Amino acid sequence: MATPGFLPTHVVPQHGMPAWEAPDPARPTVALDPLLPVQLSERRGDWARVLCANGWSAWVDGRRLIAVPQDPPTADASLARTADPRPQLARAEQTLARYRAAVEELAAGGLDGESFRGRTRGLRIGVVVDGEHIWLYDAERGRWAYADGLRLSTYAPDDAPRTATPDEAPRTATPDAGHAPTQVVTPDGP
Repeated sequence: MATPGFLPTHVVPQHGMPAWEAPDPARPTVALDPLLPVQLSERRGDWARVLCANGWSAWVDGRRLIAVPQDPPTADASLARTADPRPQLARAEQTLARYRAAVEELAAGGLDGESFRGRTRGLRIGVVVDGEHIWLYDAERGRWAYADGLRLSTYAPDDAPRTATPDEAPRTATPDAGHAPTQVVTPDGP
């Protein structure tokens, strides 16, 4: 039975996700089921305390939660934009051009294998385009981002959740605080 007033703000990723009793990796609890609706109630660094419909709560990696879409804007409201994907697309093009130039030079005999490895060392790029959808790897921030045109949001971070520092006060989520960016990942497990 659902807790009265429960309104989900997020859902668990499609493969489920690990959960903890406290924002501490040493205190695991039962994993959350795939696509389980949850309500975000608090954040501490990358950690998020979520409330389930049955009243049970747990701490999770908040970056991996999938935000429930907000209601569509009214006719007189303008659409809000999130991060613009064009700068990241430009960086992907530049990285690909640098790699292509090194391949051309290798193929023409101007580089040996070791020189080629040196020229391409550190280059990282990831782009998946599927119609209107695009997934871009942001090497500067160590994360995958998703865009559906002009809106770009974090899809999956590379690193583990960051614990809040003592001087960071816990933040309580409120319904009018807005939704966190959509973030979907396959859980790596603790």
